[in-house]
Amino acid sequence: MEKPCSLLVHFDKGSAAMANEIKADLEGSDGPAKADAMRRAISLLLNGETLPQLFITIVRYVLPSEDHTVQKLLLLYLEIIDRRDPAGRALPEMILICQNLRNNLQSPNEYIRGVTLRFLCRLSEPEVLEPLVPSVLANLEHRHHFIRRHAVSAVSAIYRLPHGDQLIPDAPELVERFLASEQDASARRNAFLMLCACAQDRAVAYLLSNADRVAEWPDLLQMAVVDLIRKVCRSQNRANKGRYITIITSLLSTPSTAVVYECAGALVSLSSAPTAVRAAANTYCQLLSSQSDNNVKLILLDRLNELRISHRDVMVGVVMDVLRALASPNLDVKRKVLDLVLDLLTPRNVEEVVLYLKKEVVKTQAGDLEKGGEYRQMLVQAIHACAVEYPEVAGSVVHLLMDFLGDTNVAAAVDVVLFVREIIETNPKLRVSMIQRLIDTFYQIRASRVCSCALWILGEYSLSLSEVESAIATIKQCLGDLPFYTVSDEGEATDSAKPAQAVVNSVTVSSRRPVVLADGTYATQSAATETISTPSVAPGSLASTLNLRSLILSGDFFLAAVVACTLTKLVLRLEEVQPSKVESNKACTGALLIMTSILQLGQSSYLPHPIDNDSYDRIVLCLRLLCNTGDDVRKIWLQSCRQSFAKMLAEKQFRETEEMKAKAQISHAQPDDLIDFYHLKSRKGMSQLELEDEVHDDLKAATGGFTKDADDANKLNRILQLTGFSDPVYAEAFVTVHHYDIVLDVTVINRTKETLQNLCLELATMGDLKLVDRPQNYTLAPESSKQIRANIKVSSTETGVIFGNIVYETSNVMERSVVVLNDIHIDIMDYISPATCADVTFRNMWAEFEWENKVAVNTVIQDEKEFLNHIIKSTNMKCLTPPSALDGECGFLAANLYAKSVFGEDALVNISIEKQHDGKLSGYIRIRSKTQGIALSLGDKITLKQKGGS
Repeated sequence: MEKPCSLLVHFDKGSAAMANEIKADLEGSDGPAKADAMRRAISLLLNGETLPQLFITIVRYVLPSEDHTVQKLLLLYLEIIDRRDPAGRALPEMILICQNLRNNLQSPNEYIRGVTLRFLCRLSEPEVLEPLVPSVLANLEHRHHFIRRHAVSAVSAIYRLPHGDQLIPDAPELVERFLASEQDASARRNAFLMLCACAQDRAVAYLLSNADRVAEWPDLLQMAVVDLIRKVCRSQNRANKGRYITIITSLLSTPSTAVVYECAGALVSLSSAPTAVRAAANTYCQLLSSQSDNNVKLILLDRLNELRISHRDVMVGVVMDVLRALASPNLDVKRKVLDLVLDLLTPRNVEEVVLYLKKEVVKTQAGDLEKGGEYRQMLVQAIHACAVEYPEVAGSVVHLLMDFLGDTNVAAAVDVVLFVREIIETNPKLRVSMIQRLIDTFYQIRASRVCSCALWILGEYSLSLSEVESAIATIKQCLGDLPFYTVSDEGEATDSAKPAQAVVNSVTVSSRRPVVLADGTYATQSAATETISTPSVAPGSLASTLNLRSLILSGDFFLAAVVACTLTKLVLRLEEVQPSKVESNKACTGALLIMTSILQLGQSSYLPHPIDNDSYDRIVLCLRLLCNTGDDVRKIWLQSCRQSFAKMLAEKQFRETEEMKAKAQISHAQPDDLIDFYHLKSRKGMSQLELEDEVHDDLKAATGGFTKDADDANKLNRILQLTGFSDPVYAEAFVTVHHYDIVLDVTVINRTKETLQNLCLELATMGDLKLVDRPQNYTLAPESSKQIRANIKVSSTETGVIFGNIVYETSNVMERSVVVLNDIHIDIMDYISPATCADVTFRNMWAEFEWENKVAVNTVIQDEKEFLNHIIKSTNMKCLTPPSALDGECGFLAANLYAKSVFGEDALVNISIEKQHDGKLSGYIRIRSKTQGIALSLGDKITLKQKGGS
C-alpha cells in the first residue's frame, strides 16, 4: 500500500458490476443489506479500487441511517477514503460529514458516541476537527466510562497533531483534572499516557504525589507508570532516581505478572545495586516457576542470562531456584537452564547442583519421561562439565552414571563413557573403584563405540594383578567360546556358541556412503558400527553377556581390532605384575588364540563382508608383538598412549582457560572522567537501596563501567556514501544491524541554492529483507540537511541488497528530479558469530545437512596456516581443530570451522589444502548448512576474500 493504512481486510477483487450492486443496496431501505453493501465497499477500497461515485450516495442514503452497524461501517469507510486533495487540503465534501459527527457525539446511545470518538483518533484534518472540539470535551464528563475512555484518547490524538495545541490549548490541564477525579482503569491509563506524551512534567508530578498509592492502582496504569519511569530516567537527569526505584520496588509485589516482569527489567536498567539486581533475579525465578507457557520460560531464562553476564556474583545465589525449572517437560527449557547453571558454578554451590542433577538422572530411569534419553544425555554432559571444573565432586556421581553405559540411547552412553575416561585420568583416587565398576558392568554395554572406549580404559588403567586378571576374564566371557563359527557336516557355517539349529539373527548393514573423519577428510564406511542388531536373548541369561561376540559377528572388525589391542596391553602388563611365568604365558596364549580366531572369522565366507585391511594389519601387529616383545615397544604400548591422552586433556583445559580470559570484560576509565565520593554525600532521607545504588554508580564510574565498548573505527566503517559529491542532493547512510533489524540513518543534504519540495527517499530491497514503513515527504531549505530513518526487517542470513533513489521537486522545474543511490549490500558477517560444538555433533550435522557449496582454493598466500587464519578472520568463524593437530610442516592441512547465525542456523566449513611443488596452495573449501542462503552467502564471501584481499 502506498499510503498509511490503519485497517486491513482480505477480499478477492470483484467485478465492475459489483459497484453498481453496492450502490443499489445502499439506496435501499433494508438495514442488513445496506450493512453488507458497506462491508463490500470497504473491502474493495482496501484492495485498491477507487469507487469515486460512491461518496455522494453514502452521504445521501447512509448518513441518515439510525442502524448502529451501518453507522460503525460508515466511520470505517470515512477512515480509509482519501480525505485530502492533491494539494494536501481537506476535501470540501468532508464538511458535509461534520454535522453528522457532531450529532453522533451528542447521541443518547453510548455505543455511537464511543465509536465516533475512536474514529476521531484517526482524523488528522484540522478543518474537520475544529468544530467538533467542544463536543469532544463535553464527553470527558459523561456518566459512562466507555465514552470517557475514548474521549480522553480523542483529546490526546487531537493535541498531538502538528497544530493540535491551537485546537485544544488547555488539553494537559483538562486531562490532569480529569485524571485526578476518574475511577475507570482504562480511562485513567489513557489520560496518564496522554500526559506522558504531551506534558511529561505533569505526569511526573502526578506520579510522585501519588507514589504511596501506586501499588493499589490497576495494572493497566501500573504498566504506564513503569514506561514513564524508564523514559524519564533515560532522558532527564536522575535527580529523583531513588524515589523511582522505591516505586518500582513496591510494584514487585503486585498480583499482575506482566507488571512484575516489566518492573524487574526496569529495576535492572535503573540500578546496578546488588539489592536491586537480587530483587529482579528473584522475581524472574518466581515467574519461571509459576508460568506454564514454554515461550515465557525461555524469555525469562534469557533475562536471567543477561543478568549473569553483568551481575554474576548476585546470580550465583539463585542457582537452585533456576534449577527448579528443570521440572518443565520441554527440552529447550531444560537445555537453557543447564547452560545457565553451568555458568554460575562456584566451589560453594557445585555440590548442591551436582546432587540435584544426580536426582534428575535417577528420575529419567523411570521411563515415563518423554524424550528421557535425550534429557539424560544433557544431564550427563552437564555433570561432566561440573566434574571437569571441580574434580572433587566426580566421586559422588561417577558410579551412578556408569550404570548407564548400557543405555539404549547410544549418544547418552557415549557421553557417559567419555566422562568416565576423563575422570579416571584426572582423579587417580577413583581409579581402582571405577575399574572394578567398569568390569562389573561391561557385559551390559551394547553399542560398539562405547565398547571401544571402555576397552581402551581397561587396557590403560588396569594396573594391579587382580584388575588385569579380571579384565582379561571379562573380555573372554563377553567373547564366548572359540572358534567364532564351526562348519557342520552339511557345509553350513554356524555360531559355535549357539545350538546347531540357531542362526545368527544379526545382519550386517552395508553402507557405502562417505563419512567425514575427525580431520575433515572423507572415507568409505563398509559396515555399520552404530546401530547393531543384537541377538534376541532373555535378559540375565548366559548369552546376554556375549556383547562383544554379537558385535564382532555382525561385521564390526574395528571393534575386533580394539579387543586385540586391549588384550595385548593387558598381557604386557600381566608380565610385569605376575610373578608366575606360567600364568602370564597362559594368558598370552589365550590372547593369541582369540586374535587368530578373529582373523579366521574375517577371512571366512561366514560373514557377507571380509575384514578390512586396517583392522587386519592392526591385529597382525598385536600377534607379532606378543610373540616378540622389546623394551621400546613395551614402553610405547604401556606408557605413551596414556601420556598422549593426558596431554590432550591438559591442552583442552588450557584452551578453555584462554577462552575464558578472552571473554572477560576489561573496563577502562578515561583520565578526565569525574568521580563522586559517596563518603562526602549527605545520606539524609536515603533508603539502603538508594545508598547502595549511589555507591555502585560511583564504583562503575571509577572502574569505567559506564564506558561504551563500541569501537569508533568500526562505526566509521559502517557509513556508506549513497550519492556523489557533485549531485544536487548528497546522501550517506549509517547502517546499524541488530539481529532481526537493520536501521538506516540517512543524512540528506541539499547542495543547491533552491528549496527542494516533496523530497522522498524511496527504497526497495532484494533478498530476505522487508521495508517496515515508507518514508514520508520532506521540504529541504537551501544548503540544509535532514536525518531520515528507515527500518528493515531481516528473516534469514541470505545476502540482501538495498537500493533506491531520492525524488524531489523544485519551484522552477515542473517535473520531478531523481537521484539514483548506490546499492547497500548487507553483509552476512553481521549475522553469524563464532560458536563451538563437539566433533561428534559436527560430523552428525555434516552428514545431515543437504546444502553444500564447494569453493576451489585460489589464493596468492603460500603458507597453509596463514591461509587458514585469513579465512577464519574473513568469515568470522571458529576453528574447531585444536592447534596441536595443526602443528608441524607436512604440506597438507585439514581443519573444521563452525559458526552460528542469529537465526539459529549452523554453518559448517571444512578446509582441505595442499602445498604444490611450485609453492602454491590448492584444495577445496566445503561449506554445508541446512538452508541454501547461508551456504551460498558464505561461499561468495570466501571467494571474494580468499585471495588475501581486504
